[in-house]
Amino acid sequence: MMRYRLTNHARQEIARRHISEEDIAKVLAEPEQTLMIQPGRVVLQSTFKIGKPPKTYLLRVFIDIDSEPPAVVTAYRTSKVSKYWRVE
Repeated sequence: MMRYRLTNHARQEIARRHISEEDIAKVLAEPEQTLMIQPGRVVLQSTFKIGKPPKTYLLRVFIDIDSEPPAVVTAYRTSKVSKYWRVE
């Protein structure tokens, strides 16, 4: 997904959670998983290694796909990868 916009809420939340817009862009460009959570809203998610020693985190980006361009609603990082990762 190349074209998107960040809502004001998303900007506030990623700043509060210390998530860079660059990391959001990486997930949107090449998500490891795409999950439909309700009509018109998807979650794109990818894993990242952060820290020393490296620990695996999941960055989840919630997008309203009904708007033009699609709108990033919020995003968060979690260490509970297995809770949200879908095995197909």
